[in-house]
Amino acid sequence: MLRSPTARVLDETDEPAVRRLLAADPVGACVLAGRVEVTGTAPAALGAPLWGIGTGRDLDAVCLAGANLIPFAVPGAERAAATAFAERARRAGRRCSTIVGPAAAVDPLWELLEPSWGPARDHRPRQPLLAIEGPPAVAPEPRVRPVRPAEVDVLLPAAVAMFTEEVGVSPLRLDGGAGYRARVEDLVRAGQSLAWIERGEVLFKAEIGAVSRAACQVQGVWVAPAWRGRGLGAAGMAAVVEYARTAIAPVVSLYVNDYNAPARAVYRRVGFREVGCYASVLF
Repeated sequence: MLRSPTARVLDETDEPAVRRLLAADPVGACVLAGRVEVTGTAPAALGAPLWGIGTGRDLDAVCLAGANLIPFAVPGAERAAATAFAERARRAGRRCSTIVGPAAAVDPLWELLEPSWGPARDHRPRQPLLAIEGPPAVAPEPRVRPVRPAEVDVLLPAAVAMFTEEVGVSPLRLDGGAGYRARVEDLVRAGQSLAWIERGEVLFKAEIGAVSRAACQVQGVWVAPAWRGRGLGAAGMAAVVEYARTAIAPVVSLYVNDYNAPARAVYRRVGFREVGCYASVLF
Protein backbone atom coordinates (compact mmCIF):
# COMPACT_ATOMS: atom_id res chain seq x y z
CA MET A 1 0.00 0.00 0.00
CA LEU A 2 1.42 3.36 -1.04
CA ARG A 3 2.00 5.51 2.03
CA SER A 4 2.88 8.89 0.57
CA PRO A 5 2.21 10.57 -2.78
CA THR A 6 5.28 12.79 -2.45
CA ALA A 7 8.75 11.69 -3.50
CA ARG A 8 11.71 12.75 -1.37
CA VAL A 9 15.45 12.58 -1.87
CA LEU A 10 16.77 9.60 0.06
CA ASP A 11 19.95 9.63 2.11
CA GLU A 12 22.21 7.19 3.92
CA THR A 13 19.62 6.52 6.62
CA ASP A 14 17.33 5.02 3.97
CA GLU A 15 19.80 2.39 2.76
CA PRO A 16 18.28 -0.58 4.67
CA ALA A 17 14.83 0.22 3.30
CA VAL A 18 16.20 0.62 -0.25
CA ARG A 19 17.97 -2.71 -0.02
CA ARG A 20 14.80 -4.45 1.19
CA LEU A 21 12.79 -2.95 -1.67
CA LEU A 22 15.28 -3.94 -4.38
CA ALA A 23 15.66 -7.46 -2.94
CA ALA A 24 12.04 -8.10 -3.90
CA ASP A 25 13.16 -8.45 -7.54
CA PRO A 26 16.92 -9.05 -7.78
CA VAL A 27 16.87 -9.40 -11.58
CA GLY A 28 14.60 -6.47 -12.35
CA ALA A 29 16.42 -4.22 -9.88
CA CYS A 30 19.95 -5.40 -10.71
CA VAL A 31 21.24 -2.04 -11.96
CA LEU A 32 19.99 -0.11 -8.94
CA ALA A 33 21.01 -2.80 -6.46
CA GLY A 34 24.53 -2.88 -7.85
CA ARG A 35 24.90 0.89 -7.47
CA VAL A 36 23.59 0.84 -3.91
CA GLU A 37 25.83 -2.05 -2.91
CA VAL A 38 28.90 -0.14 -4.08
CA THR A 39 28.08 3.41 -2.99
CA GLY A 40 25.22 3.30 -0.51
CA THR A 41 22.33 5.76 -0.83
CA ALA A 42 23.90 9.10 0.11
CA PRO A 43 23.38 11.45 -2.87
CA ALA A 44 27.02 12.56 -2.93
CA ALA A 45 28.21 8.96 -3.10
CA LEU A 46 25.65 7.91 -5.72
CA GLY A 47 26.47 10.93 -7.86
CA ALA A 48 22.76 11.54 -8.45
CA PRO A 49 19.65 11.90 -6.32
CA LEU A 50 17.71 8.76 -5.45
CA TRP A 51 14.05 9.62 -5.03
CA GLY A 52 11.85 7.46 -2.87
CA ILE A 53 8.26 7.02 -1.78
CA GLY A 54 7.33 5.55 1.57
CA THR A 55 7.86 6.16 5.25
CA GLY A 56 9.33 4.40 8.21
CA ARG A 57 11.07 1.10 7.57
CA ASP A 58 9.63 0.47 4.12
CA LEU A 59 9.69 2.04 0.70
CA ASP A 60 7.24 1.41 -2.13
CA ALA A 61 9.30 2.87 -4.97
CA VAL A 62 12.62 4.49 -5.84
CA CYS A 63 13.95 6.31 -8.89
CA LEU A 64 17.59 7.11 -9.62
CA ALA A 65 17.74 10.48 -11.39
CA GLY A 66 21.15 10.37 -13.06
CA ALA A 67 22.38 10.00 -16.64
CA ASN A 68 19.60 7.43 -16.88
CA LEU A 69 16.28 7.84 -15.10
CA ILE A 70 15.65 4.41 -13.52
CA PRO A 71 12.36 3.83 -11.67
CA PHE A 72 11.50 0.75 -9.64
CA ALA A 73 8.31 0.09 -7.68
CA VAL A 74 6.54 -2.74 -5.90
CA PRO A 75 3.57 -4.19 -7.80
CA GLY A 76 0.55 -1.97 -7.39
CA ALA A 77 2.53 1.17 -6.57
CA GLU A 78 3.78 1.97 -10.07
CA ARG A 79 1.18 4.56 -11.11
CA ALA A 80 1.22 6.53 -7.85
CA ALA A 81 5.02 6.39 -7.90
CA ALA A 82 5.04 7.66 -11.49
CA THR A 83 2.92 10.65 -10.47
CA ALA A 84 5.33 11.60 -7.70
CA PHE A 85 8.48 10.96 -9.73
CA ALA A 86 7.12 12.84 -12.76
CA GLU A 87 6.46 15.87 -10.57
CA ARG A 88 10.07 15.94 -9.39
CA ALA A 89 11.43 15.20 -12.87
CA ARG A 90 9.49 18.07 -14.43
CA ARG A 91 10.76 20.48 -11.78
CA ALA A 92 14.36 19.36 -12.28
CA GLY A 93 14.18 19.35 -16.09
CA ARG A 94 15.39 16.54 -18.31
CA ARG A 95 19.02 15.68 -17.67
CA CYS A 96 18.94 12.02 -18.64
CA SER A 97 19.58 10.38 -22.00
CA THR A 98 17.30 7.43 -21.27
CA ILE A 99 14.43 6.33 -19.06
CA VAL A 100 14.86 2.61 -18.50
CA GLY A 101 13.68 -0.06 -16.10
CA PRO A 102 10.77 -2.43 -15.50
CA ALA A 103 8.02 -1.57 -17.99
CA ALA A 104 5.39 -1.38 -15.26
CA ALA A 105 7.30 1.55 -13.73
CA VAL A 106 8.59 3.19 -16.93
CA ASP A 107 5.35 3.24 -18.92
CA PRO A 108 3.20 5.35 -16.53
CA LEU A 109 6.16 7.64 -15.84
CA TRP A 110 6.70 8.33 -19.54
CA GLU A 111 2.97 8.83 -20.05
CA LEU A 112 3.16 11.72 -17.57
CA LEU A 113 6.48 13.14 -18.79
CA GLU A 114 5.91 12.93 -22.53
CA PRO A 115 3.88 16.17 -22.78
CA SER A 116 6.82 18.16 -21.37
CA TRP A 117 9.80 15.99 -22.27
CA GLY A 118 8.66 14.55 -25.59
CA PRO A 119 8.90 13.63 -28.27
CA ALA A 120 11.38 10.85 -27.58
CA ARG A 121 13.88 9.81 -30.23
CA ASP A 122 12.74 6.21 -29.64
CA HIS A 123 10.31 4.45 -27.32
CA ARG A 124 10.71 0.71 -26.78
CA PRO A 125 7.76 -0.33 -24.61
CA ARG A 126 8.39 -4.06 -24.60
CA GLN A 127 11.86 -5.47 -23.98
CA PRO A 128 11.62 -8.98 -22.50
CA LEU A 129 13.81 -9.41 -19.41
CA LEU A 130 15.56 -12.77 -19.54
CA ALA A 131 17.56 -14.73 -16.97
CA ILE A 132 19.50 -17.97 -16.58
CA GLU A 133 20.63 -19.52 -13.30
CA GLY A 134 22.33 -22.74 -14.33
CA PRO A 135 24.83 -23.75 -17.00
CA PRO A 136 24.10 -22.79 -20.61
CA ALA A 137 22.27 -25.25 -22.82
CA VAL A 138 24.87 -25.04 -25.61
CA ALA A 139 28.63 -25.48 -25.54
CA PRO A 140 30.54 -22.27 -24.70
CA GLU A 141 33.00 -20.89 -27.23
CA PRO A 142 36.38 -21.32 -25.49
CA ARG A 143 37.94 -18.39 -27.34
CA VAL A 144 35.61 -15.90 -25.66
CA ARG A 145 37.59 -14.47 -22.74
CA PRO A 146 38.00 -11.28 -20.69
CA VAL A 147 39.46 -8.46 -22.77
CA ARG A 148 42.94 -7.36 -21.71
CA PRO A 149 43.65 -3.68 -20.99
CA ALA A 150 46.10 -3.57 -23.90
CA GLU A 151 43.27 -4.58 -26.26
CA VAL A 152 40.98 -1.59 -25.63
CA ASP A 153 41.87 -0.04 -29.00
CA VAL A 154 40.94 -3.31 -30.70
CA LEU A 155 37.67 -3.56 -28.79
CA LEU A 156 36.56 0.06 -29.13
CA PRO A 157 35.49 0.04 -32.81
CA ALA A 158 33.30 -3.02 -32.15
CA ALA A 159 31.82 -1.35 -29.07
CA VAL A 160 31.05 1.79 -31.07
CA ALA A 161 29.47 -0.27 -33.85
CA MET A 162 27.30 -2.15 -31.36
CA PHE A 163 26.15 1.04 -29.63
CA THR A 164 25.34 2.75 -32.92
CA GLU A 165 23.36 -0.25 -34.18
CA GLU A 166 21.42 -0.64 -30.95
CA VAL A 167 20.80 2.96 -29.93
CA GLY A 168 20.69 4.60 -33.34
CA VAL A 169 23.32 7.28 -32.66
CA SER A 170 27.08 7.15 -32.24
CA PRO A 171 28.50 7.27 -28.71
CA LEU A 172 31.26 9.48 -30.14
CA ARG A 173 28.92 12.38 -30.82
CA LEU A 174 29.51 13.88 -27.37
CA ASP A 175 32.93 14.89 -26.00
CA GLY A 176 34.65 13.14 -28.89
CA GLY A 177 33.83 9.80 -27.33
CA ALA A 178 36.03 10.33 -24.25
CA GLY A 179 33.26 9.40 -21.83
CA TYR A 180 32.34 6.29 -23.79
CA ARG A 181 35.95 5.16 -24.03
CA ALA A 182 36.33 5.63 -20.27
CA ARG A 183 33.30 3.40 -19.70
CA VAL A 184 34.75 0.72 -21.99
CA GLU A 185 38.08 0.91 -20.17
CA ASP A 186 36.36 0.63 -16.77
CA LEU A 187 34.57 -2.56 -17.80
CA VAL A 188 37.78 -4.05 -19.18
CA ARG A 189 39.66 -3.28 -15.96
CA ALA A 190 36.85 -4.85 -13.93
CA GLY A 191 36.97 -8.07 -15.95
CA GLN A 192 33.43 -7.42 -17.20
CA SER A 193 34.16 -7.13 -20.91
CA LEU A 194 34.44 -10.37 -22.87
CA ALA A 195 35.29 -10.95 -26.51
CA TRP A 196 36.51 -13.39 -29.11
CA ILE A 197 39.42 -11.65 -30.82
CA GLU A 198 41.22 -13.15 -33.82
CA ARG A 199 44.16 -11.42 -35.56
CA GLY A 200 43.19 -8.04 -34.19
CA GLU A 201 39.50 -8.42 -35.15
CA VAL A 202 36.59 -8.70 -32.71
CA LEU A 203 34.27 -11.48 -33.84
CA PHE A 204 32.02 -11.43 -30.77
CA LYS A 205 31.75 -9.20 -27.72
CA ALA A 206 29.57 -8.60 -24.68
CA GLU A 207 29.81 -6.68 -21.42
CA ILE A 208 28.51 -7.44 -17.97
CA GLY A 209 27.28 -3.91 -17.50
CA ALA A 210 25.60 -4.18 -14.10
CA VAL A 211 26.53 -6.35 -11.14
CA SER A 212 24.90 -7.00 -7.78
CA ARG A 213 25.49 -9.82 -5.34
CA ALA A 214 22.38 -11.65 -6.53
CA ALA A 215 22.46 -11.03 -10.28
CA CYS A 216 24.30 -9.43 -13.17
CA GLN A 217 23.08 -7.95 -16.43
CA VAL A 218 24.71 -8.57 -19.80
CA GLN A 219 24.74 -5.67 -22.25
CA GLY A 220 26.33 -4.78 -25.57
CA VAL A 221 26.10 -8.21 -27.21
CA TRP A 222 27.49 -7.98 -30.74
CA VAL A 223 28.66 -10.27 -33.54
CA ALA A 224 30.76 -8.90 -36.39
CA PRO A 225 28.49 -8.58 -39.47
CA ALA A 226 30.61 -10.89 -41.62
CA TRP A 227 30.32 -13.63 -39.00
CA ARG A 228 26.59 -13.51 -38.34
CA GLY A 229 24.46 -16.57 -39.00
CA ARG A 230 27.26 -19.01 -38.10
CA GLY A 231 26.31 -19.78 -34.51
CA LEU A 232 28.82 -17.39 -32.93
CA GLY A 233 26.10 -15.60 -30.99
CA ALA A 234 24.88 -18.69 -29.14
CA ALA A 235 28.34 -20.10 -28.41
CA GLY A 236 29.61 -16.68 -27.41
CA MET A 237 26.69 -16.01 -25.10
CA ALA A 238 27.11 -19.46 -23.56
CA ALA A 239 30.71 -18.51 -22.74
CA VAL A 240 29.56 -15.22 -21.21
CA VAL A 241 26.96 -17.03 -19.09
CA GLU A 242 29.48 -19.59 -17.86
CA TYR A 243 32.02 -16.90 -16.96
CA ALA A 244 29.48 -14.57 -15.35
CA ARG A 245 27.67 -17.12 -13.20
CA THR A 246 30.87 -18.62 -11.86
CA ALA A 247 32.98 -15.46 -11.49
CA ILE A 248 30.49 -12.63 -10.93
CA ALA A 249 26.91 -13.47 -9.84
CA PRO A 250 24.71 -16.58 -9.68
CA VAL A 251 21.95 -15.24 -11.95
CA VAL A 252 22.77 -13.85 -15.41
CA SER A 253 20.21 -11.58 -17.05
CA LEU A 254 19.68 -9.29 -20.02
CA TYR A 255 16.86 -7.50 -21.80
CA VAL A 256 16.20 -7.57 -25.53
CA ASN A 257 13.96 -5.72 -27.97
CA ASP A 258 10.79 -7.72 -28.59
CA TYR A 259 11.14 -7.24 -32.36
CA ASN A 260 14.66 -8.71 -32.44
CA ALA A 261 13.58 -12.24 -33.31
CA PRO A 262 17.07 -13.57 -34.19
CA ALA A 263 18.54 -12.45 -30.85
CA ARG A 264 15.60 -13.82 -28.89
CA ALA A 265 16.03 -17.18 -30.64
CA VAL A 266 19.73 -17.22 -29.68
CA TYR A 267 18.98 -16.48 -26.04
CA ARG A 268 16.32 -19.21 -25.89
CA ARG A 269 18.80 -21.66 -27.36
CA VAL A 270 21.37 -20.74 -24.71
CA GLY A 271 18.79 -21.37 -21.97
CA PHE A 272 17.51 -17.94 -20.97
CA ARG A 273 13.89 -17.72 -19.82
CA GLU A 274 11.63 -14.68 -19.68
CA VAL A 275 11.20 -13.35 -16.13
CA GLY A 276 9.82 -9.86 -16.71
CA CYS A 277 9.65 -6.93 -19.09
CA TYR A 278 11.69 -3.77 -19.42
CA ALA A 279 10.94 -0.58 -21.33
CA SER A 280 13.21 2.19 -22.61
CA VAL A 281 12.67 5.77 -23.71
CA LEU A 282 15.64 7.21 -25.62
CA PHE A 283 16.28 10.92 -26.16
